[in-house]
Amino acid sequence: MADVPVALIHVTDVRRITPRMARITFAGDGLDAFPTWPDQQLKLLFPRPGQSAPRLPDVPADGDAMRWYQAFCALPEDERPWMRSYTVRSYDPDRQRLTVDFVLHGGFVLHGGAEAEATTGPATRWAATAAVGDTLARYGPAADYARPLPLGTADWLLFAGDETALPAIGSLVEALPPGTRALACIEVANPAEEQRFTTAADLTVRWVHRDGGAAGPGDALPAAVRALPFPSGSVFAWLAGEAGTVRTLRRHLVEERGVDKRQIDFAGYWRRRLTQDDAPTAEDLAEARERIEAAPTAQQ
Repeated sequence: MADVPVALIHVTDVRRITPRMARITFAGDGLDAFPTWPDQQLKLLFPRPGQSAPRLPDVPADGDAMRWYQAFCALPEDERPWMRSYTVRSYDPDRQRLTVDFVLHGGFVLHGGAEAEATTGPATRWAATAAVGDTLARYGPAADYARPLPLGTADWLLFAGDETALPAIGSLVEALPPGTRALACIEVANPAEEQRFTTAADLTVRWVHRDGGAAGPGDALPAAVRALPFPSGSVFAWLAGEAGTVRTLRRHLVEERGVDKRQIDFAGYWRRRLTQDDAPTAEDLAEARERIEAAPTAQQ
């Protein structure tokens, strides 16, 4: 198993870029040689109530990532940090700063951060009240997991996802070379949640607004993608967001649009009524096997 770095990180800046998205910047050990690439994933560790910083195992991160993770899981549950997956929105090598965008859910949006609904998770609770000087820990990323841009030989690119996919989509489209044709279909709550991307690519963005018309995030996206007029030529698709929605989109592209499965990169970032602490479902496991067995043509 690859050596995965573990280190404490400290908040240096907090900005609310939209009503439901907080952009938080971190400094910390190891960010002078931080491996970076578009759509880069890492784990963030959030402190339990009463902790000023996440408790980490005494086992050093000395190259044996499995040994460290086993020690992490052995911590008492009420002391063990919550671990959540996030996308690196940007990295500044000159200032050695790491930036992550957090989607804010539940009561923190509706009540301006004063209260939290029972369904609000620990990451949202932390991000909604984060301040300069607050401390998290990071687990990763490891350079061994770096992935190239999803370009391949397709004539154009399709990006589709809900607001949880925005950080990854932003990092991807901003890294595209000039002349790349790309279409992004992104579902957000309302027009206030739209973001601007700086890119050299020929990018068209179709925003899908729930505005109370859908039951929850991801519900409006499949119909919007089905209604998209596709440009001519071959397509490579990148899909992310709620796991069930991603499966629906993938079936549509394969069965109704005739897209080769190898031309689709996909990831279920979250699951309805389940968190990352819950065991994977049979569909989750099948999806993971398929991703491993059939890597997209664009990333070979």
